[in-house]
Amino acid sequence: MTSGNVLRLDVNGQDVHEEGRLLRSEGSAGLVELPGGVPAWAVADAATLRKLLTDPRVSKDPRAHWTALREGRIGEDWPLLIWVSVRNMFTTYGADHRRLRALVSKAFTPRQVEAMRPEIEQITTGLLDRLEHSGASGEPVDLREEFAYPLPVEVICRLFGVPVDRRAAMRSVVDTIFDTTVTAEQAQANSHELYELMRGLVADKTANPADDLTTALITARSEDATRLDADELVDTLILMLTAGHETTVNLLDHAVTALLTHPEQLAAVLRGDHSWADVIEETLRWQAPVPYLPLRYAVEDIALDDGTIIAKGEAILAAYAAAGRDPAEHGATAGRFDLSREDKQHLAFGHGVHFCMGAPLARLEAAIALPALFARFPGLRLAVDPAELATVPSFLSNGHTAIPAVLGGEA
Repeated sequence: MTSGNVLRLDVNGQDVHEEGRLLRSEGSAGLVELPGGVPAWAVADAATLRKLLTDPRVSKDPRAHWTALREGRIGEDWPLLIWVSVRNMFTTYGADHRRLRALVSKAFTPRQVEAMRPEIEQITTGLLDRLEHSGASGEPVDLREEFAYPLPVEVICRLFGVPVDRRAAMRSVVDTIFDTTVTAEQAQANSHELYELMRGLVADKTANPADDLTTALITARSEDATRLDADELVDTLILMLTAGHETTVNLLDHAVTALLTHPEQLAAVLRGDHSWADVIEETLRWQAPVPYLPLRYAVEDIALDDGTIIAKGEAILAAYAAAGRDPAEHGATAGRFDLSREDKQHLAFGHGVHFCMGAPLARLEAAIALPALFARFPGLRLAVDPAELATVPSFLSNGHTAIPAVLGGEA
């Protein structure tokens, strides 16, 4: 890697948008230091990132294309190892990626996702009932803990048939995967627990098949082991059950807080001047749920438009939060939440062949949950000054640790 300024990413993720501004000032890509002193090229320029995400010279397979890993410079104790060590569609390239994606993608077609609407509505109503009970005394409730988090978790757990008594453990390991402040020892212990959890799920579903996606993946493997080996089966479950809900949790979190801190725009939505789709897409642009996503790798030397060279074998970090606020695409107001913005395009769900297959489900969950929340509690308001809302300790997850709010009565 050649020189320039090297930005050490804040593992606490306290100001990813200021980091994004600094990265954009570096040009098409900027050098960053990941935990453990691991270098990467962070791409914060939206146009450049969009090109690289569809460039066949960019791979997601670290075993084949990341020089640092191939040469043994990335140890078993690297805190982010789980992000590159798994063998699933997230870390594959070309034909392998197409093979693995095909096994799961049929569950996320528009028709299949729309078929989940009644169940999502039922889950949403149940959570709102619980919120009403919790906030009946007028005491603050935590909208993240009691609404934004449990909705996507319940949806994905039902989809994959995760037993109720294992969901708390799953939440714990997922939170730790996204927590970039953990030590190497904590990360290794968490990975061990994660694999134990997923192997246990596979064993349970093998012994007791059910109408869920875990059973469907096991069946696909038993019918044709060349399509999915044992490690790929477990690692595919890890991908779907961990990263599968994080984006939606943070989307709901930031959509709710954006509307509560921009009451005039909330009023416009409730009047019908703007749609809930406007809220969803502007939130995704303004507060990308996953600020950075590791990692991609240059298959060969790649020359960017400004002359920057990403050398063969070097790592690339997609800076989605920064790209969403790129003034080159969204003008001088890129940092503002503005539902009247005509161009709300973003890369929050990725782009190209690795575009998030769960995006339609995330959008549907938000389209059901957000209007239901504000219809049930029209007097909803934050219980603290917005400046007091703390962010989760991560540069890979963009959300709040809590959203204290007062319900303010029923409709």
